[in-house]
Amino acid sequence: MKITRRVFLGTGTAMATVALAELGKSNRGLAQSGTINLYSSRHYDTDQVLYDSFTKKTGIKVNLIEGKGEELMERIRSEGANSPADVFITVDAGNLWRAQEQGILQPVSSSILESKIPTNLRSPENLWFGFSRRARVIMYNKDKVKPSELSTYEDLATDKWKGKIVIRSSSNIYNQSLVASLIEILGMSPTENWAKSFVSNFARPPEGNDTAQIKAVAAGIGDVGIANSYYLARLKRSTKAEDKAVAEKVGMFFPNQNGRGAHVNISGGGVVKTAPNKEGAIKFLEHLTSPEAQKIFSDGNNEYPVVAGVPVPSVLATFGDFKSDSTNVAIYGKLNPEAIKLMDRVGWK
Repeated sequence: MKITRRVFLGTGTAMATVALAELGKSNRGLAQSGTINLYSSRHYDTDQVLYDSFTKKTGIKVNLIEGKGEELMERIRSEGANSPADVFITVDAGNLWRAQEQGILQPVSSSILESKIPTNLRSPENLWFGFSRRARVIMYNKDKVKPSELSTYEDLATDKWKGKIVIRSSSNIYNQSLVASLIEILGMSPTENWAKSFVSNFARPPEGNDTAQIKAVAAGIGDVGIANSYYLARLKRSTKAEDKAVAEKVGMFFPNQNGRGAHVNISGGGVVKTAPNKEGAIKFLEHLTSPEAQKIFSDGNNEYPVVAGVPVPSVLATFGDFKSDSTNVAIYGKLNPEAIKLMDRVGWK
């Protein structure tokens, strides 16, 4: 059964109310019959293959309830002890930290999760775990920029990039996490100084999503942009001629390769504190670390595996290997309030 955001969280309709009530009433029965309720803000249709492979392997069915991360967290809080939610999955460590702070997750003891998922890609308290990686990198116009001219995130604040940078708004969690990581690495004052100069180098006021930034770079609106790695991979794999044309004009550069490495973030999840089927929920998370599931993450949404030894799809292989920053991603959430304040102070719209 799949309850989409349109039904579950759309307008508070009677249909949604009845559906939720029925889920709540059947919690105990679902757990006994081998079903988990998955609350997910990942909006990728290819994830259904993950759920189907889990059911095929374990016999445990997955009820999918979709929505935005904040909406799902609010729903779990409002449902309280009677929440039917077993697993919560979302994108960005900043969002997972918010779920942790709101007390809706419980610690998990699993030798499989602890051995397969690097410590910097999970909560120090094992409240949540990363299951796929995405690098936030520099996209550049191949006709205007040579890779040799690029180096670090810090370098983007220098005068040579004046009027040449495109990026999405400061309200975007991906950018907030990038700034939070810089606060942790560089310190508050140096990061604020960097951000002031970085913002002054914008080619236009922030607008659009990551795909829009890549298209703006291809169109020459900006020479360089910041975007998650999978957005360019998605354009390269598109069947649309216009998408392929954009991808041909844009190159991807991994910053800080001679230092700490490129900024990476995760998609991840954890077991809900009141999960009626905790055992099934843990089995589901463990399944997400299997070679089969890791390959589905990579092939389905062009994300990098978190488990060592899992090959990446050919489109990611064309971007080459890269060194990633080993900062624990939990810090992105911890420093998120400070990052937002800093971005506001420097006029990052």
